[in-house]
Amino acid sequence: MGTRVIILRHGQSSYNSQGRVQGRCNESALTEKGIADAITTGQALNGIKLAAVYCSPLQRAHLTAQNVVAQVAGAPTPITDDRLQEVDLPSWEKMLFTEVAAQFPAEYKTWHERPHELVFTVNGQEHRPIPALYAQAQGFWQDILSKHDGQTILIVAHNGINRALISTATGIPQHYYQSIQQSNCAVSVLNFADGQVQMESLNQVAHMGKPLPEVKATAKGPRFLIVRHGETDWNRAGRFQGQIDVPLNDHGRSQAANAQEFLKEVPIDFAFTSHLLRPKETAQIILEVHPGVTLQTNEDLQEISHGLWEGKLEAEIAVDYAQELVDWRTKPETVQMPGGENLQDVWDRAGQAWQDILNKVGDVDQTGIVVAHDATNKVLLCQLMGLQMTDFWKVKQGNGAVTVVSYPNGIKELPVIQSLNLTSHLSGGILDQTAAGAL
Repeated sequence: MGTRVIILRHGQSSYNSQGRVQGRCNESALTEKGIADAITTGQALNGIKLAAVYCSPLQRAHLTAQNVVAQVAGAPTPITDDRLQEVDLPSWEKMLFTEVAAQFPAEYKTWHERPHELVFTVNGQEHRPIPALYAQAQGFWQDILSKHDGQTILIVAHNGINRALISTATGIPQHYYQSIQQSNCAVSVLNFADGQVQMESLNQVAHMGKPLPEVKATAKGPRFLIVRHGETDWNRAGRFQGQIDVPLNDHGRSQAANAQEFLKEVPIDFAFTSHLLRPKETAQIILEVHPGVTLQTNEDLQEISHGLWEGKLEAEIAVDYAQELVDWRTKPETVQMPGGENLQDVWDRAGQAWQDILNKVGDVDQTGIVVAHDATNKVLLCQLMGLQMTDFWKVKQGNGAVTVVSYPNGIKELPVIQSLNLTSHLSGGILDQTAAGAL
């Protein structure tokens, strides 16, 4: 069965609005906006059966949890857990971020560029906040997951611990801590099953009235909206399509139209796509409300070549390639598609395609779309999050889903995954309900 975990960051707090470091200080309280957003989030979660709700004992998270569960029919009383407290930044708590930057410039630079290396000295003892936070998150997972097999649980906590929970569950390295965005009252969903984990979505904010997380005012690099093409008949049937040029079906065109509506107020300055029909048509539909944007194609963005598997259903493939099919689902990095590619081939060419796109776009404060395929998007996102080919199946990409990647410090620095696999424009809800068809 498995366990679904919905992770929620608390609503806007007084310290958030003031630009102060909160850490484990418990003086920061929810603002009126924070309370309103918590209520709205609870309404968005209503209808999902929650077996348990765990929250940080700090008041900004605890009150968020209380306001959320009040809107969810049958939701249990939140259980506070000290392991969900925020990252401990003892020397900086209550200070404005501008004050920290001015008084501790070297440490502040480390915090942003190499957060896992930041060290405080507390009572003569070294304190490394990020390694300690990740150990805290691992301890929580080890205790909680075994208690909720086959159930859905909600966690209400903080920016830092949420990043650590997501990272320790999926294997994202500590030095990518700043690369996972968690907005106030944003929702992330992880699925645990058979010893594996899948990021169904990260940092959904559309339930609060804006489709995408806001870009920092200081951002100086581009933002990319990575879109998987809409559904095809072969997706729906579970038939492996690979590089066979299968067009969108009517539902796929509807998904592309929904993505168009979802993104219509977002300025689009550039656009790239695989040359195959299904992503190209998806991109063209999105761009109908963004006239003047030239759609550029890049063949290295095309789907993995399944070779002799293309055009076949899993049951047909299993006749001659039973073990290879099992390996594809469990250790995909080991599989050489007969007459086709292996994952390393896709990893290399997709990575080169991304670098080519970065070089073309440069360090501009612009937003564009990149429309491609399931496997292509997955390997790109693994690379952008510091994951490996072995982590391929940890990334969900639904047909018509939108993922947001920004480079706030320029294209030479690590990107930020602002959101992953947004599908609310397709289903109207928090959970991804796109068909789980073949690639």
